[in-house]
Amino acid sequence: MLFKKIPKTDKILERLPKDIPHTLKVSVCRQVLDNLRSQISSGTLTDPEALELDRVVEKVSQVLEKRLRPSLRPLINATGVVVHTNLGRSLLPEDVFQQIFQVAVNYSNLEYDLEAGKRGSRYSHVEELLCELTGAESALVVNNNAAAVLLTLETLARGKEVIVSRGELVEIGGSFRIPDVMARSGAILREVGATNRTHLRDYENAINENTALLMKVHQSNFAVVGFTSKVSMSDLKELGKRHGIPVIEDLGSGNLVDLTPYGFMHEPTVQESLKAGADLVSFSGDKMLGGPQAGIIVGKAELVDKIKKNPMNRAVRIDKLTLAGLEAILAIYRRPEEALRRIPTLRMLSMPYEETKKRAERLARRLRKMKLGGVKIGYRDTISRVGGGAMPLQELKSRAVVISFEGASSGPDAARVERRLRAGDPPVIARIEDEEIMFDLRTVQDREFPVLAQCIKKAIEGVG
Repeated sequence: MLFKKIPKTDKILERLPKDIPHTLKVSVCRQVLDNLRSQISSGTLTDPEALELDRVVEKVSQVLEKRLRPSLRPLINATGVVVHTNLGRSLLPEDVFQQIFQVAVNYSNLEYDLEAGKRGSRYSHVEELLCELTGAESALVVNNNAAAVLLTLETLARGKEVIVSRGELVEIGGSFRIPDVMARSGAILREVGATNRTHLRDYENAINENTALLMKVHQSNFAVVGFTSKVSMSDLKELGKRHGIPVIEDLGSGNLVDLTPYGFMHEPTVQESLKAGADLVSFSGDKMLGGPQAGIIVGKAELVDKIKKNPMNRAVRIDKLTLAGLEAILAIYRRPEEALRRIPTLRMLSMPYEETKKRAERLARRLRKMKLGGVKIGYRDTISRVGGGAMPLQELKSRAVVISFEGASSGPDAARVERRLRAGDPPVIARIEDEEIMFDLRTVQDREFPVLAQCIKKAIEGVG
């Protein structure tokens, strides 16, 4: 009898909006009806009223709404992880987006030299800026740092050996491993030293007639502590100079501003690496730099020019929107103090603990005015993280708003509310610790506070 009560597809289609593609409506109808049949077969659906036409049309409409919604959506990051790889990494300043918008909706001089009146290079829009900021002779930008490393190795060391310390054979997110990238580039890995200690003599003993490069890889997403030793860039450069071998460094996340005045552990800047003697340095544009996704190579003009001429360069080049965003971000770095204020990543990283306390109090006041039942709203000191595979030991003291629940029988528990927060519009990503939900306000933007409060309210009331 229940199977007979399932509405016909054509009856449902008559009740759906005309402006939605017919094939999509049919697909969703079949999906919902198949799900209802499965529930009847398993015995989980026994109420005939759930099969009434109005109820089924409502289900189909809800699924349609979800299918029509863009898959890539903005959300609120309340985790306290600033460069959150899964949540889009770095945020761009709004005025930078305006520059991207103008390039997107208009023709541009992407590869046109306005002075000469002929074809130009897309890299010219950022090369001069990068050289100005880092002190490099030349620069090249590709679509990400993995591509920058791959392109560099393929150009300068294909079929030849590259000497790397065993303790620097890193793996980052997405199973990106230095040995694998090196193999794909055609270069031959020559690892030296031990996991925790590598000496200059290890490099020197490994040099032979087939050595193309000496390579350093910054341990950006982990740390080796205790009985350790590694070779400085200046020492490695001196060794390379004696043997006529270039020295390159993969800085990973990379940064242009020294953050030690703000209580950070020392993280080598691109400028420091070049000054110490690196012939080439590669780093990301969308991590510590705070820009769009890009891989940046800076250093000696002779080497960069070779990389530019590699046919693979075209396969990994960046588009005009990335160039527009990167140029705008780099221009801000001309005034480091302004960069700390205007670039969201740097602003969140350098935010004082006292400021996080004020932000937590601000959200708590909003929530308490809503008089949410069954919950207790409080504070807790917590630790924010840099994220993005950078500064793994760096702890950023922060203050979070904590929502706890007054007994399982009197209100929703943390797991159910957290699921509803993720399912909201916009989704909210928070943390659960000790059966409480924590909202670290370091990574919540000022404009998001009213929206976040409403999302929390809906999540709690929706399962109450």
